[in-house]
Amino acid sequence: MVLNRVRAVFFDLDNTLIDTAGASRKGMLEVIKLLQSKYHYKEEAETICDKVQVKLSKECFHPSSTCITDLRTLHWEEAIQETKGGVANRKLAEECYFLWKSTRLQHMILAEDVKAMLTELRKEVRLLLLTNGDRQTQREKIEACACQSYFDAIVVGGEQKEEKPAPSIFYYCCDLLGVQPGDCVMVGDTLETDIQGGLNAGLKATVWINKNGMMPLKSSPMPHYIVSSVLELPALLQSIDCTVSMSA
Repeated sequence: MVLNRVRAVFFDLDNTLIDTAGASRKGMLEVIKLLQSKYHYKEEAETICDKVQVKLSKECFHPSSTCITDLRTLHWEEAIQETKGGVANRKLAEECYFLWKSTRLQHMILAEDVKAMLTELRKEVRLLLLTNGDRQTQREKIEACACQSYFDAIVVGGEQKEEKPAPSIFYYCCDLLGVQPGDCVMVGDTLETDIQGGLNAGLKATVWINKNGMMPLKSSPMPHYIVSSVLELPALLQSIDCTVSMSA
């Protein structure tokens, strides 16, 4: 008799199932081209994009007080003004933001091998997409990569009271699928949210997608398993189930 097999897998979205970082870089390259060709910002174009990247990485977003479009347009406006001086150029900031965003969304693709893996996995276990972030931004990405049909449920952190790593969002996911935390595996690329959250909620296992082969800091949460690609997951899940049945 096999006890407590994996019944559900929760997947992070950004840089786990889709290459958000790569899509964002492609968006920045388009903006650099625009600034250089149309506005003759030669070396300043890259500086502006670098400044926006830093602002995005430090972004603190509160949906009650602002909308993501305004906030991110402001990043561009500030970066242009910090680099070029003079008065704020809202119109150019909007042009840059919407070009970056639309290019980014065009490159948010669920690869064919990832689609095939999700299709096969779903024959055996329930699948849930659990992504942090602003509701509008994340829903646009979900729409762009057309991943809805591969999941039994989709949960966006920005639509909940708390995001990963809070245990409450994981318990909400378990309730949606009718499973216990001990039946579930969390898969994601971020130690502080995906892995810490799975540990906080007492999930059966956490799987860290470590594409760069980086060693986690000693102070970081320790995942149960580390893989270099999400495509290694099916084999890993089989080994988790085998271990469970042997110990049973």
